[in-house]
Amino acid sequence: MPAKHPAKLTSKEALGLYYDMLLIRRFEERAAQQYGMGMIGGFCHLYNGQEAVVVGIQSQLNKDDSVITGYRDHGHMLACGMDPKGVMAELFGREGGYSKGKGGSMHMFSREKNFYGGHGIVGAQVALGTGIAFASKYRKKKNVCVAYYGDGAANQGQVYESYNMASLWNLPVIFVIENNKYAMGTAQSRAAAGGDLYERAVAYGIAGEKVDGMDILAVQAAAARAVAHARKTGPYIIEAMTYRYRGHSMSDPAKYRTKEEVDRYKDNQDPLVTFKDYILKAKLGTDEDFKKMESDVKAIVLESVDFATESPLPHPSELYTDVTINE
Repeated sequence: MPAKHPAKLTSKEALGLYYDMLLIRRFEERAAQQYGMGMIGGFCHLYNGQEAVVVGIQSQLNKDDSVITGYRDHGHMLACGMDPKGVMAELFGREGGYSKGKGGSMHMFSREKNFYGGHGIVGAQVALGTGIAFASKYRKKKNVCVAYYGDGAANQGQVYESYNMASLWNLPVIFVIENNKYAMGTAQSRAAAGGDLYERAVAYGIAGEKVDGMDILAVQAAAARAVAHARKTGPYIIEAMTYRYRGHSMSDPAKYRTKEEVDRYKDNQDPLVTFKDYILKAKLGTDEDFKKMESDVKAIVLESVDFATESPLPHPSELYTDVTINE
C-alpha cells in the first residue's frame, strides 16, 4: 500500500470528517432500532463499520461530481449531504422520503446532490456509473463519477465490461470496491480466485491501489490520488479493505463468522475510535468537541425519526407517478 496519510489536517477538517462518520454510525444504529420495532419494512442493509470509506472518498470530491452505489447506501447518502430526515422517511416508506416512500432502503436518489442510487441489482451501479462518467466526458465537463460496489459485485461480468469501456475511452470514473470480506455471506477466499480484487483492473490498463478502509486518513489520501488521476487521465480503482459489523442485511444473523472476529475489528480497528484517538493526540480537538458532536448528532437523528413518523404514507394516486408505462 502507498503512503497512508495526506498532509496534516486542520482542526476543522479533522472534526468535520469525524462528525460525518459519527452521523452515519448513529443514524444506522437508530435505523436498526426502528427496523426491530417494525417501522421499517423490506430490506435494510446497514453501513456500521464502513464509515471511513465513503467519508474519506467524498471529502475529495466537489459538488458537481457524481456518486452511485449499491444497496448498502444510507451512509453514502448522508456523506453526500442528503437530509437525514428525507433518508429516514424513505426507510419508513413515507411521503417525505427521497423517493416519496416508494423506493425504500435500496432506491433513493437526489439529483440535487448528484446521487444516482441506491441499486438493488448486484453490480448494476458499476455500468451505470461508467455511463455517467461517459456523459460527463461527452459534455466536456471535468466532473468525475464514483461507483461504489462490494467484493461480491466484483465478480459480476458487467463490471469487467465497464472496466473495458472506461479504459478504452479514458472515462473519469473511480471504481471503489468496498471489500467487507463476506459479500452476502460467503468469504471472499471461497468466491474470488486470484489475489487482490483491484488488480483485476490492471488487465484493462486501469491504475489503482489497495487501501486500509478502516483508516479514514489512508482512504482520503488514496481518494486524492484517484480524483486527480480521473480528472486528468481516466479511470482509477481503489480496493478499500473494510468490515461490516452487522450481517448482510437486518435478516442475516451472520453465523458464517465468529463473535470473536467481529469484536476484534471493533476493539482494534473501529474507524471512529482510532480517528478520535488520532485527533486527541494531534491536539486537533478536545473531549468537549466530541461531547458536543454526540449531542448534536443525537438530536439530528431523533429529529429524522420524528419527521419520518409524522410524514404520511404515500397517497394511492402516487402509484403510477414517476413510472413509464408502455401501451
